[in-house]
Amino acid sequence: MKYIPEPFKIKMVEPIRITTEQERREKIAQAHYNGFSLRAEDVYIDLQTDSGTGAMSDSQWAAMLRGDESYSGGRSYYQLLDNARDIFGYEWIQPVHQGRAAEKVLFPVLIEERGQFVISNTFFDTTRAHVALAGGHPIDCVCPEGLDSGLDAPFKGDMDLEALERHIDERGAENIAGIVMTITNNSVGGQPVSMANMKATAAIAKRHGLPVVIDAARFAENAFFIKEREAGYAEVSTRDITREFFSYADIFTMSAKKDAITNMGGLLGVREEGEHVPDVKSLVISGEGYVTYGGLSGRDLAALAVGLVEGLDEDYLRYRVGQVAYLAARLDEYGIPYQRPAGGHAVFVDAGRLLPHIPWHQYPGHALAVELYVEAGIRSCDIGSFLMDRDPETGEQQQAPLEFTRLAIPRRTYTQAHLDVIAEALGHIQARADQVKGYEIIWEPKVLRHFTAKLRPVD
Repeated sequence: MKYIPEPFKIKMVEPIRITTEQERREKIAQAHYNGFSLRAEDVYIDLQTDSGTGAMSDSQWAAMLRGDESYSGGRSYYQLLDNARDIFGYEWIQPVHQGRAAEKVLFPVLIEERGQFVISNTFFDTTRAHVALAGGHPIDCVCPEGLDSGLDAPFKGDMDLEALERHIDERGAENIAGIVMTITNNSVGGQPVSMANMKATAAIAKRHGLPVVIDAARFAENAFFIKEREAGYAEVSTRDITREFFSYADIFTMSAKKDAITNMGGLLGVREEGEHVPDVKSLVISGEGYVTYGGLSGRDLAALAVGLVEGLDEDYLRYRVGQVAYLAARLDEYGIPYQRPAGGHAVFVDAGRLLPHIPWHQYPGHALAVELYVEAGIRSCDIGSFLMDRDPETGEQQQAPLEFTRLAIPRRTYTQAHLDVIAEALGHIQARADQVKGYEIIWEPKVLRHFTAKLRPVD
């Protein structure tokens, strides 16, 4: 594979502890076989998430020292406002403490009546949960290509336009609160959405009078994929691609802990300040803090203002996407199945295919995550049926369309040598794949169970 130019040099390092296999077996058992319950100090390479785990730049750290900690109307807020308006072209920008906070204040306003539907190319876990908590019913509507992990297609995160039209016709536009476009499409492998698909989705929504919301956590990676893969955009900057893409939506929510490369923060944006904004402001003030800080310190706002710009740098994005592609190429050497092509932030190993003897209700994606920790101290997570909460109407276990183990790579954090360790560890597991056991849940909460559930191996 072609070398990956890394557009930075390392200025500071953090030591990480290397444990023994016996220690790891004890630690994961004490955590009730849930990686979220492990202590971070007992993890060697942490691929659980790319959310808030990246390395900030010297410019971001310098901005933090200059952060304005005024309660209202601080300078750092207006710096963030200027940068966000310039990038996205939206009138109203609201900072919040992270992406799920934006969902928490938006969906109770957007879903006006209990029982309304919200349709997405695919909801991620917190978005799905907040739709349900607000009284709505989430519907996934990804294109068929996204459900075939072995198929190599450029935009497997796209909305299934025919299915979208069918859902609207069958349920009635008056019973649909809105349409959510997740970029990149995390649950199907960090797969991008094309500009053409976004434009067509917006046209369908406009015809039926429905608002379009972008879940924008990985907006910059999506813009880079459009530049690399979609006809007519090779010479267009990622910033201009972003501006056009967002012009087709009405609202966006964002975890800034991903493509804005901050450890904490989120945004909610409305293209034209209108009827929903006063109600959202009220929820922000009561739940997050005053509107000009939204649950963030001034230093966090300052780091976010810088990170939004750095996250769109094309040298950085080329390295970012290239690092994930490198890990995928190493997995190819072992014949390990994953969602092809590799996404922008993670490699999604197809645990259902790697561990075909484990049925979906024993969570092969989670089983592989546990095994990877035992093998090499690498923490990852399930993106499959374990991630899915029970059906709120029937209480039945829901089956995910694919059983993935996500290897989410933090930004500017791990070296190529770390990626080699990950690939080799998975190769060792593959050699004894038939010995890996499934898992059963012995305790779970009602919502977002994968964060705190307790499990045990199935004998």
